[in-house]
Amino acid sequence: MSATLAPAAAHQRSGELTRFIQQMRVQPLPPAVLMEAKRALVDWLGVSIGAHRAPVVKAVRQVALGWQAAGRAQIILGGQTTPALAALVNGTMAHAADFDDTHPAGAGHPSGPCWSTALALGQSLLATEQQVLRAFITGYEVMARLGGGDFHGVGRNLQRRGFHPTAIVGRAGAAAAASSLLALDESEAANALGAAATMMGGLMKSSGTHGKPFHAGKAAMDGIMAAELAKSGFIAAPHFYEPAGWLKSFIQSGETNVPPLDFDAGWAIASNGYKLYASCRATHASIETARGLFNQLNGRQIARIHARVHPMCLVNAGNPHPQTPLETKFSVQHCIALALSGYQLGDQDFTDEKTADPAASALLEKVSVEAIEGQAPHAAIIDIGFTNGEQLRGETKIVRGHPLNPLTLDELHEKFSRLTRPVIGERNSETLFDTALGFEQPGALNTLSGLLAGPR
Repeated sequence: MSATLAPAAAHQRSGELTRFIQQMRVQPLPPAVLMEAKRALVDWLGVSIGAHRAPVVKAVRQVALGWQAAGRAQIILGGQTTPALAALVNGTMAHAADFDDTHPAGAGHPSGPCWSTALALGQSLLATEQQVLRAFITGYEVMARLGGGDFHGVGRNLQRRGFHPTAIVGRAGAAAAASSLLALDESEAANALGAAATMMGGLMKSSGTHGKPFHAGKAAMDGIMAAELAKSGFIAAPHFYEPAGWLKSFIQSGETNVPPLDFDAGWAIASNGYKLYASCRATHASIETARGLFNQLNGRQIARIHARVHPMCLVNAGNPHPQTPLETKFSVQHCIALALSGYQLGDQDFTDEKTADPAASALLEKVSVEAIEGQAPHAAIIDIGFTNGEQLRGETKIVRGHPLNPLTLDELHEKFSRLTRPVIGERNSETLFDTALGFEQPGALNTLSGLLAGPR
């Protein structure tokens, strides 16, 4: 499908979106879909709590609380306020370490905008757990469908043109989630999506700064604002979601494959991806490969390191000379050097001291990276040449956390515990984990909200 709009198809995709939002309030949900939504909740909670002291979070939280807006929505470990402001802070928090979930086909980081929206609005509206779960899944499916298509699709083409998909289709996903909880009718939901579209934006050049995590929080905030505006009578343009709408504005050449929405063709959330490493997802196959090679170095002097990666790796994470820990998260070269120096590449390794490790810095100068057309984005090959003439090769075919090589629930639990126990203690961490996994049970939202309020 090309990014051109035939006159006969006017508002066709917009109608598909609004009908799906309506249907999702009553449609039976398969147990596997509910489980994936809860796995995403576990991960969102873990990465958010783990990042609650990050400088970007402190700044955004200070501004939000400074507005002194009263409400029932819980800022994670930070007081209560309106849904839009809580979602702004929590969405920023979720993406602050770049450790949050990903949509493998290109839509970005879904839980940052969509869980932040669903929980904040659910708390404010005193919604049921089922309503909150349905809202999150609705937002996820909309976001994934709008930003998918893999290498030649929407999200990847946005990135190649300098736009962050999370900040763009994340607003639509958040608006869909909010429309579900606010019980908007089809006309109102269309206006909510239109209002979200007119606020779309977010630049990839923000990577390595506080701007990138702010994208996720602002998408959540704007999605809630868009739905609340629509419920109050706001009229927005209905045509943004046709190929000649917002897509034509961001990808003006029209050179993109726009996948059909096709909500009857299965569940996008079933293919959600989770991270083992606290860096841009494009670095992960190379990190995993380098970590596998580390124990085979046996003290030999490295002369050169050559990595073969998918072309999008250099688009999103090709900074050869990062100057800060945040920039290192978007440098596949530095991530390889750190992994070959023995680091695990969890968030604890992206500090000033560790990223300045002289051994890793010396290896960084020996790393070259080659983009290979046709190579899978979840694969990497690394060749190491030693000064004694010996060679070593490592390969990752499907990185851990990809839906074709998914993390187990035990692995998600381990990641969650590692991030949350130092902050809220072992007992509260386990209670929160169990509550998230049983989130469909009545009372779970209140229990979760209480735990996220922190010490009283």
